[in-house]
Amino acid sequence: MTVVDSDPTLQRAPWAKQRILDTANELFYDDGIRVVGIDRLISVSSVTKATFYKHYGSKDTLILKYIRSRHESMRQDLTATIDNSAGAEQALRQIVGDLAARISQPGFRGCAFLNAAAEFPDPQHPVREVVTAHREWYTDVLSNLLGDMGHPMPGDAADEFLLAIDGAQSGGYAGDPVAATTSLQRAVDRILGSATLKAA
Repeated sequence: MTVVDSDPTLQRAPWAKQRILDTANELFYDDGIRVVGIDRLISVSSVTKATFYKHYGSKDTLILKYIRSRHESMRQDLTATIDNSAGAEQALRQIVGDLAARISQPGFRGCAFLNAAAEFPDPQHPVREVVTAHREWYTDVLSNLLGDMGHPMPGDAADEFLLAIDGAQSGGYAGDPVAATTSLQRAVDRILGSATLKAA
């Protein structure tokens, strides 16, 4: 038996699922996850309520999709940066350079993952689990690159590197982006300098 999807809205709007996610990506980041309601998501996405529920079922499902898609986008970006770099040090400096550029852009509101964690304080919440997994992955990426550089303690250095990134993103949003990115660069120079001295 052939099963045909009888939802005419879905058939007319195959773009709807991605448009809803794109809208969530913008609104959740700009205004906060909890404050953005389903009615606003539907209105800004220009879809019907039936289409929203057909694709996502609930706001909670969309929230998880949002934070996971943020992780996947960052994973792809970092993979491309590493693949296109001549070596580990160049990759790490490019990561910092790209981050500094984002912090200086209008509309920057800090780290989407830290923002999400702040809105969901329960460490057992599915959103927090995604954030934790993301940060563990990010630390592993940094640790591997620092290890490739010959850093004597790549795991500890990766923790320091990520903490410097966290501080720069929070400081860049809440304070002076120039001061935040300059401080980040100093911290990174010190971390990478330890690897360079060891290698020498």
